[in-house]
Amino acid sequence: MPPQLDHIRTWIFDLDNTLYPAETDLFALIDARMGTFIADLLSVDAQEARRIQKDYYYRHGTTLAGLMRDHAVDPHHFLDFVHDIDLSRIRPCATTAAALTTLPGRKLVFTNGDARYAQRVLAKLGLDTHFEAIHDIHAAQYRPKPHDAAYASLIDTLQVDPASALFVEDIARNLKPAKALGMTTIWLNNGSDGGTHDADHDYIDHEISALDAWLGALTGETA
Repeated sequence: MPPQLDHIRTWIFDLDNTLYPAETDLFALIDARMGTFIADLLSVDAQEARRIQKDYYYRHGTTLAGLMRDHAVDPHHFLDFVHDIDLSRIRPCATTAAALTTLPGRKLVFTNGDARYAQRVLAKLGLDTHFEAIHDIHAAQYRPKPHDAAYASLIDTLQVDPASALFVEDIARNLKPAKALGMTTIWLNNGSDGGTHDADHDYIDHEISALDAWLGALTGETA
């Protein structure tokens, strides 16, 4: 490990657009499902459904949070619907898999999605045995990143010491609460949708552009 990371005992990773490249674009499939859900729920056209979807996302952290607040949507029903997508576009990365095996300490997934979807994605990536736990939106009691309560629930539920934890995330604003708690923060600036929103290097310790390249350099593992 580089000297600045010698203290890291827990490695925390976002899921979507982090453990797989942003160009995989699973969100295009999920976005379409969200649009259909909102259009059916509110009897609006596709354009208005998308406006509502993005408005909720930027104001509440997830579209689900806005739908729960304003329309009492059942989160299980919503998540089951929007995550019912074809994952065939996902490709495993041997470098990421080898590097995660080599990293010393705990490895966790922290996602605004749900664990069942995360497990499907990890299986397609060949990473389903690499993580100790998945802290999902259900575990966070539907308070998504970047809400402080999501990080508090992660720390309390999985007994994480923030001072010895590192968090990798493609959405810059989701790193701010982690940094405030004392975590080392890694921004994966890979062009993902909304990734640069409210980006501020005051709460970003390191910026990278590709997870596999960074992990490979960190551990000496290459495909």
